[in-house]
Amino acid sequence: MTDLSKLPGVDPDVPNAARMYDYYLGGSHNFAADRAAAEQVKAAIPYAVDVARANRFFLHRAVRFCIGEGIDQFLDLGSGIPTVGNVHEIARDLGSPARVAYVDNEPVTVASAAALLADDPLATITMADIRDPDAVFDAPGVRDLLDLSRPVALLTVAVLPFVPDRDDPVGLAQRYRARLAPGSIHVLSHGTADHDPDEVRALADVYRNTANPVTPRTRDEVAEILRGTELVEPGLVDATEWRPEDTTGEQHRGLWAAVGRIR
Repeated sequence: MTDLSKLPGVDPDVPNAARMYDYYLGGSHNFAADRAAAEQVKAAIPYAVDVARANRFFLHRAVRFCIGEGIDQFLDLGSGIPTVGNVHEIARDLGSPARVAYVDNEPVTVASAAALLADDPLATITMADIRDPDAVFDAPGVRDLLDLSRPVALLTVAVLPFVPDRDDPVGLAQRYRARLAPGSIHVLSHGTADHDPDEVRALADVYRNTANPVTPRTRDEVAEILRGTELVEPGLVDATEWRPEDTTGEQHRGLWAAVGRIR
């Protein structure tokens, strides 16, 4: 078995957001430094694992919505480690032959995903920085899998908080959407400090000492990222409130979420 800590570009002593997220979800693709940082986050925000799960469940519902709308192509930016219940598995469970292009820039994530996806010809993983749309769209795993003349679901699920303001997340989202056919869909979730500013400030302090500093954004700032799309009901809401299938009115979990049609 490959020693993931020995992969090129991996420093197991520097916590990484993708591996921390894997730890929150109960995965095993993480190192001691990731677990230690994640435990610091949990100490600052006792419901941190609930946030990760709420994000995951929102992804599940949004993917099912997209498939119900006839979308059979997905571009998942900052996809993280494809643990149980990721996009291609949701699609397969629904009997959809959807094509799924995952993109991430973390070597453990990419290596783990490549192994997990080895037997699925309709899913790929690409090593790329999502801040470079041209590199993403030109990568064989994206270019040769997705037909951009047909609608695509663009997934930016809890990834844009890791794009700092200096890299213009609003313009970045617009550049991706501009490459997609009318009828495409943009799925987004984004961390916020709107509800618990002190706790989220402590979280940001932890992430500042990882490979991936985080930028929480207000509801208005998240809405600006989606400007130009047509939001489907219920609009931009907490992730727990976007078309919940079992419970309603839960305590907020600190994530704004929405699905927007691209015209």
